[in-house]
Amino acid sequence: MENLKEINCKEIFRKAYENRYTWKNDFNGYKGKCIFLINNQVHTGEFLLSKDFKPKIQNIEDEKIVKSISSQLFEVCIHRVKREFKSIHAENYFNLLKNSESGIEMSVSGKNQGDKYRVKNDCINMVYRKIHGTIIEIFVEEFFDTGIGSLSKKYSSQSIDPVSLKAKSQKLEYEDEFTNIDEEDHWILNSRTIKYLNQNQEEEIQKFVFEDLSILK
Repeated sequence: MENLKEINCKEIFRKAYENRYTWKNDFNGYKGKCIFLINNQVHTGEFLLSKDFKPKIQNIEDEKIVKSISSQLFEVCIHRVKREFKSIHAENYFNLLKNSESGIEMSVSGKNQGDKYRVKNDCINMVYRKIHGTIIEIFVEEFFDTGIGSLSKKYSSQSIDPVSLKAKSQKLEYEDEFTNIDEEDHWILNSRTIKYLNQNQEEEIQKFVFEDLSILK
């Protein structure tokens, strides 16, 4: 194990941050067919995700389902936007918490005081961040290597109350599948399965499928 004094957390995090798969800046968005499956119900429509990353869903009447599909598409695309490390983390300092089999865990001081990350094999496998007054905790079990950056494939997400530090949402278990839709290495989410326990503590599964995908010119 490395000498703890020799671990440069900022550099380790920067490498992992830059190893995430992102779309090129000239990416104009994409469209396709969307299918939402829950409790033996199937809802099918079309979607368009434009350059401004505002999803438009057509041919599905149920507003709750439209919102659900839109939020998945938006959540995917905001993680694909390429932002320079300096522009996001210039005012942050990264401090070693521990180095274990699971990776190098670090806390952030400075602008994003209180955030935490864990890095292993140039991938960020734990995120603990305050977003809009709530702590979001994400653990990644499995990554998908596109050859030009990594994508989280299997992971969990949970909201935590910033005062009591107790869970304030169900734990969501995600499994994502991706497809490369052209020769320019545009990797797009083509299915996402989300498992969670409902109010009766029974497992529920939601599945989002995106097919017939094509790039907007």
